[in-house]
Amino acid sequence: MSETLGLDPLLLEILACPCEAHAALEVDGARQLLVCTVCFRGFPVRDGIPVMLLDEALPPTTRDAPGPQDSAEA
Repeated sequence: MSETLGLDPLLLEILACPCEAHAALEVDGARQLLVCTVCFRGFPVRDGIPVMLLDEALPPTTRDAPGPQDSAEA
């Protein structure tokens, strides 16, 4: 169940980040979050309901966010 956080897989397919990119989300089972594939914000799932509000989102961790080493490779 942790790979879907108790959410319907069809719902996971259609959910998108509320950021301007409206990007897909990935499940982070270790942190129990849905993570945006573009802005890397984390959205909690509370009582089986994804909280898709930017004001409630957790900021990206340094592990998630692309750093200078990622963009500066030549």
